[in-house]
Amino acid sequence: MTVTLDTKGIEEIINKLNTKFNERRVGQFVNSALDTAGRYAAVEIKNAVAGYRDTGATINEVVAGKDRLRGGVRNIRIGWSGDGSKQRWRLVHLNEFGYTRNGHTYTPRGSGKIRAAYDNMQPKIKELEANELRKLLK
Repeated sequence: MTVTLDTKGIEEIINKLNTKFNERRVGQFVNSALDTAGRYAAVEIKNAVAGYRDTGATINEVVAGKDRLRGGVRNIRIGWSGDGSKQRWRLVHLNEFGYTRNGHTYTPRGSGKIRAAYDNMQPKIKELEANELRKLLK
């Protein structure tokens, strides 16, 4: 499971930065703001999955990826590292959405925690990104 964060809603700040700086420099600023928001999102996801912690491997493998330009939109991916020794990204899907075994549907105690955390952190993430970019306009 991977959560993608984007910069929708802050286009006007980016447009003002484009008048002040060149496009490459603005891209660096946006990447920096995304990194800040990504670190915050990773911490929030770690807190969300702490409810079904056993060994702590699920929490330890949460990572914020590198900022990238995909389809003309800069974004950052938050997820679980696939190279960890525990490979918890496989179990996160089962904990988040539940599973069916032998005709019986199971809903673990962590069901929906990541989606709820994502929905709750959206306004804060946009605010963090906007504040990071507004600092440059002063």
